[in-house]
Formats: sequence, C-alpha cells, structure tokens
Amino acid sequence: MPKQHWLVKQEPEAYPWSQLVADGKTAWTGVRNFQARLSLRAMKKGDPVLYYHSVTDKQVVGIAEVVAEAYPDPTATEGDWSAVDIAPKKPLARPVDLATLKADPITAEMPLIRQSRLSVMPLEKAVFDRIVELSRKS
Repeated sequence: MPKQHWLVKQEPEAYPWSQLVADGKTAWTGVRNFQARLSLRAMKKGDPVLYYHSVTDKQVVGIAEVVAEAYPDPTATEGDWSAVDIAPKKPLARPVDLATLKADPITAEMPLIRQSRLSVMPLEKAVFDRIVELSRKS
C-alpha cells in the first residue's frame, strides 16, 4: 500500500520542532477535532509528516515520520480520541512560510490553507513533494 502524506501543526511556543528533535519522538495527543481524529486513525507507521509551526512562525520546518499508529489518547478524560507517535526525520533545507504556500499553484489549495483550523491533515504526495522542493529554493 502506498504511503500517505500528512501535515501536523503546532505552536512553536508549545512544542517546537527543536523539542521534537531533542526528544527523539513524541505522542501526538490533545487533538479534539473529529476530522483531525480521522486523519490520526488513518496514519500508518512509516508515513511521512510535515511539521508546521502555527500561529507565530507560520512555516513548515521539518519532516517527521509516524512511528506508532493510532491508540487511545491518554490525555483524553472523556470521549473517543486518538493519538499517534511521530519522530523527526530531518529539518527542511529552509522553512517554507505560509505566504509561499498560498502563492504557489500546487500548494495553494492544500487543507492548511482551505481549513486553517485543522491540526492534523492529509496531503497529496504532489503537495508534500512540492513543499520539500520549495524548501530547497533560495
């Protein structure tokens, strides 16, 4: 089965990319949106994940990987919520900011732009690859 591609968002003040790198992996918990929960449950071990700093930086900063598939979110006190574990793979050559993503015809319609409140979202492989490509351009 082909890999699926994902993007997760986090405020850098709460849990920056550098912290994920320092920790080596983390449980992606605290998601309380039904659409994002479906994405978490669809993630498979080995799927690539773009890491986006939201709110202040508004830029994709790194590539992570799903290392544990969906399990019950230990932070949920009620409801049926899920978590996955992700681990850092590598930083992007340079961060790709939101303005660049909005301006690029390949990434302009991605869920990050159309549904800006989602914290976990699927990406088409072409969009994922384009963001990595944009990170290599000066």
